[in-house]
Amino acid sequence: MRIPLSWLRENAQVPAGAVAEDVMADLVRVGLEEEDVHRPLDSLTGPIVVGQVLTREEEPQKNGKVINWCTVRVVPEGQSQTLTGDGIEPSGVQGIICGAHNFVVGDKVAVTLPGAVLPGDFKITPRKTYGHVSAGMLASQSELGLGEGHEGIIVFSDLGLDPEVGQDALPLLGFTDEAAEINVTPDRGYCFSIRGVAREYALATGTEFSDPAARVQVSAPTQEEIEVLLQDDAPIRGSEGCDRFVTRTVTGIDPDAQTPAWMAERLRLAGMRPISLPVDVSNYVMWELGQPLHFYDRDKVQGPIVVRRAAAGEKLTTLDGKERTLNTEDLLITDATGPIGLAGIMGGEATEVSGATSTILIESAHFDAVSMGRTKRRHKLPSEASKRNERGVDWEIADKAAQRAVDLLVQLAGGTDRGTGSDVGTRPAPVVVQLPHGYASARVGVEYTREQELSSLRGVGCEVQEGAEADAVTVPSWRPDMHIADDLTEEIARLVGYELIPSTLPVAPPGRGLTGSQRARRRVLDALAAAGLTEVLAYPFVSQAQNALYGTPVQGTEVKAVHLANPISAEFGWLRTSLLPGLLEIARRNHSRGFRDTALFEGGVVFHPREQLGSTSLPRGGARPSEAELQELNAGVPDQPWHLAAVLMGKASDGALGQPARAWDWADALDAARLVSDAVGVELTVEQGQHQAFHPGRAARLLAGGRPVGWAGELHPDQLAAGDLPERTVAAELNVVELLAAAPEALIAASISTFPPATQDVALLVDAAVPASEVLGALREGAGELLEQVELFDDYRGAGIQDGKKSLAFALRFRAEDRTLTAEEATAAREAAVAVAAQRVGATARG
Repeated sequence: MRIPLSWLRENAQVPAGAVAEDVMADLVRVGLEEEDVHRPLDSLTGPIVVGQVLTREEEPQKNGKVINWCTVRVVPEGQSQTLTGDGIEPSGVQGIICGAHNFVVGDKVAVTLPGAVLPGDFKITPRKTYGHVSAGMLASQSELGLGEGHEGIIVFSDLGLDPEVGQDALPLLGFTDEAAEINVTPDRGYCFSIRGVAREYALATGTEFSDPAARVQVSAPTQEEIEVLLQDDAPIRGSEGCDRFVTRTVTGIDPDAQTPAWMAERLRLAGMRPISLPVDVSNYVMWELGQPLHFYDRDKVQGPIVVRRAAAGEKLTTLDGKERTLNTEDLLITDATGPIGLAGIMGGEATEVSGATSTILIESAHFDAVSMGRTKRRHKLPSEASKRNERGVDWEIADKAAQRAVDLLVQLAGGTDRGTGSDVGTRPAPVVVQLPHGYASARVGVEYTREQELSSLRGVGCEVQEGAEADAVTVPSWRPDMHIADDLTEEIARLVGYELIPSTLPVAPPGRGLTGSQRARRRVLDALAAAGLTEVLAYPFVSQAQNALYGTPVQGTEVKAVHLANPISAEFGWLRTSLLPGLLEIARRNHSRGFRDTALFEGGVVFHPREQLGSTSLPRGGARPSEAELQELNAGVPDQPWHLAAVLMGKASDGALGQPARAWDWADALDAARLVSDAVGVELTVEQGQHQAFHPGRAARLLAGGRPVGWAGELHPDQLAAGDLPERTVAAELNVVELLAAAPEALIAASISTFPPATQDVALLVDAAVPASEVLGALREGAGELLEQVELFDDYRGAGIQDGKKSLAFALRFRAEDRTLTAEEATAAREAAVAVAAQRVGATARG
């Protein structure tokens, strides 16, 4: 919200020497946020004066253009020029070339003299052009940084001004004014007006506030011949979409009337582009009082005005020329022909005020904030009007705003107040809040005096009826955000001063903390970070092809995924079913930038659609959904299990003298997965597997408690080449939710035996197709309780081994907790293990 200081001074006691920074510093004390300062004068330097055209000669050019060679007096007649510089004529008459044609001899215009610098660092100097030396420029609005106005140069008579020749033009054009820009939080919509900000400034500085609404004298109109009917048959959250609708009529509008300079400059400084006098009056009143208005061409409105909800499939062409298909929740302004406006958002094209309009019907209405917000977002129609309507507008101000618009149209456009109008609706019951004595002090932790509480509440416009134990506080109509005692407490804290609130840390209630799942997630993340991997976060948006590749091990299997309705990129319009696409993209980007040796990991959710995706209808806003609606909404939310994935590429360790560098391999991916499972106390079962995204012979299927939980291994060479990634890049991904399902409720540290281990090795011949994991599992089962660890340390196929066979060598470590094992006990355990392996996979001991 931009606040021109000259406008603010009309309604608040701003010191004459105060600048925008001073105003913002005062407003910050009452909780508003400073944004920026706008000073048009900062973009201009040098002499810019009022000049009078003495002569104008049209000179056609070979290119078909007609230019004007003018002489312009820039000092009062009979006086000589006091300015000096290259191109400044001592006589005070400048020769200037001008391409515009909207002026005549005798007009007073804005002249930029040599030495002036315009926005964009455009320096004005004498230059020879079209056979003349042009020493200056007749300026347009856009050239001075005033925004887009009418075509051509500034003619002061068009602005209703008749200044003296030679006078500084900048004050006349509003360049001496400045604006303070503040950020208005959603709960303080009343500050989207000069009226609201002036009230806050008065509270911040302890000065008087002059309410601009109080200066408007509303005349009692006779009944408008166009009847107004409020017929909201489908209110949202029990509130009617419109509970007050005021109309007034002004006839005899001069279509050629121009917006006066003072109004145009205030609107520009406020950030709005002047368009035409009726539009500018509407915007001016909205900025001043906070009440959005809409003007209709009265001659185009047919029959009674009805405010109602849209019918299914109904359409409306809005002022921006777009035909919109309406929703049954949209509130409409209609006449006998159908919709003529989207209530509180934008008017319809059929009744638009044009240059031929002579009679204007003014609408000043109060709409339900929730309905306005939903309609604005549904149709993607943000506007200054909807910005105010969706935050709540003062119910009591509608007639004042309509009268203010009538007065301005009569004053500036030569119109006549017809004296007719309507005011339909029912005044809502005032909100009365009980505030117990001492409540604010207890809630905030500051001992407020009764005087501080009462003065703060009355300062914001509340009426306070004091009681023995509690005060009955009537909330003002312009504060729809105040409903309960805590809202009043916030106002007291804000106005007395936030800086008085002590900084204290809350005491955590006993018996609370992280859940078991949260603690487990942190442990696995810490385990990978401690192992030297770098945590990253990838976007969850992937392509359909990426989901098809990484989301299932079997090529050609359909992968169900969630498609986004409004993706950032059409290519990446799906939610991920695996973390690997995002991790590999980050790895690829780092590799392309010279980071060749990288170990990355990410923890996050993936998305699996259920039988139902989304809900058939959204519940109405502003009210708690029913249990049935909640169940339907929850049923449409995709399943989102938490996964953990790692990608390793390049070298695991640098080489040294006599020691070559070691590259990451499939075993490192498997170790990363085991780090995760160890952190939650789960033993992984590793099986050789086949996954379309992994190398055909270097992929491991991971199981926990007999259920598959993930994959690890070397990525497929074709995928690495397509992704411009190094050969032998490896990866692992685990479904941590499934992993935790197999985890014990509590991690218990294993006991450490004080007795020495007994080690035994065994080499077994098995068929080449038998996975080593099956042999290892058989040995572990057969060895019994004495077995502490078994590891595969050799896989041999070659001389001495018959075709179709392989030799697997395992190291077995035995230990007892209560004694030192004898060689016979260890040998017996080993033989028992070999026997089970022979029975299960046909293994034979290799001699």
